[in-house]
Amino acid sequence: MASVRTRCARAAAVGFLSLFPAATLAGAAPQPPTSQPAGTPTAHSFAGTKTVGALFPPDSKVHVCTASVVSSRTRNLLVTAAHCIEGSGRGDVFVPGYHDGVAPFGSWTVVSAYAPAGWLAHQTPSEDFAFLVVAPRRHDGRFQDLQGVTGANRLGIAPAPGEQVTVPAYPAGTGGTPITCATHTYAFGRFPAFNCNPYVDGTSGAPWLHHSKRGWTVVGIIGGPYQGGCHPWTSYSPALGVMAKRLMAKAEAGAPPDTLPTPAPAC
Repeated sequence: MASVRTRCARAAAVGFLSLFPAATLAGAAPQPPTSQPAGTPTAHSFAGTKTVGALFPPDSKVHVCTASVVSSRTRNLLVTAAHCIEGSGRGDVFVPGYHDGVAPFGSWTVVSAYAPAGWLAHQTPSEDFAFLVVAPRRHDGRFQDLQGVTGANRLGIAPAPGEQVTVPAYPAGTGGTPITCATHTYAFGRFPAFNCNPYVDGTSGAPWLHHSKRGWTVVGIIGGPYQGGCHPWTSYSPALGVMAKRLMAKAEAGAPPDTLPTPAPAC
């Protein structure tokens, strides 16, 4: 059996007691499976994709989480798990399409972060998501916005059980390649879930991408109960919906940013 883990390597390094007793997970939420469910697919390495990247703490060569570009009026927004961010988030670095130590679309510096009130006050698992604003980047003597370089995925709502998702993510470390898996969602209490192995430390914040005629839509992120999962074969998401849309609008409007609490291990 795999060791118990927290999906954000930054959170896993914090020696606090868990802030997430079972009672906070949505009343009578079920316990996560302690062995790999039958039929669980296996993730594989791939070359990466423009809209998804590794998230580095300030002045660090070790990426600890995953984030993705969401389509916005301001063309400068990322979505990730709230437990991936500590404090203002300022100085964190997003590297889209990162692989083998290469940053094919440049490095983008976070300047502000936004999280829901429940996460700020209580680290509520159902509100474990955040939007990050990145600064424009100077290239060939002119400034570029992030979305103009990478494109973006639409922000959607929580998937229905059985919906197919593709989940590109970055296991924590230096260098390395991202992983991806196409699988189907199901319900874990009131939280979306999927099975695919191995989604390990660093995969927190990874987008659950659903494809339709309108393109790719973010319908979940690795986070929520147990900060995304205690075992590498099962991953969770907060149920994205109206609250996420409102928080994104707040970030687009340039409202005063938030200061996020130090995340505590959840497993």
